[in-house]
Amino acid sequence: MISTLLINFAVLLLIIHKYTMDEKEKNLDLEGVLRDITGEAMKVHAKYKPGLLESAYEAALAYLLEQKGYKVERQVFLPIYWDDVQLEQAYRLDMVVNGQIIIELKAVSYVDTPHRRQLWSYMNLTHTAYGMLINFGSEHLYTECYHRHPQTGYIKKIMQDN
Repeated sequence: MISTLLINFAVLLLIIHKYTMDEKEKNLDLEGVLRDITGEAMKVHAKYKPGLLESAYEAALAYLLEQKGYKVERQVFLPIYWDDVQLEQAYRLDMVVNGQIIIELKAVSYVDTPHRRQLWSYMNLTHTAYGMLINFGSEHLYTECYHRHPQTGYIKKIMQDN
């Protein structure tokens, strides 16, 4: 009886360890993707410099990411609901990469709280775990990366490059 309990406990520990390791590896992979996206955005910024419309940066970044094998969706429709009723208002996510990362692009002089809140709202409405805010409008490329906790909805900054 005791040996069966010990074996079951050991198996449970192995399952927990494997799940924890899988989650850590998954997060490391996604963080690598976030860094990869930042690297491609740096190429776009270096080539085009500040001053273009956001859509030009979006097209170039999407092209480079697709060339690297990423699945990129542009201007993804996001309907708004009140309970079960779809309202006449909708939003568009600038980009979604691999169905896992929302990218909100800006071409402004500096990033401010309303820009962050826009991304955070999209992450919460879609329950997407990762989001990036990329600004091409300043002299140096600026990026912020966020992670949304699946149970609490708490959003935490995980990376920033400027």
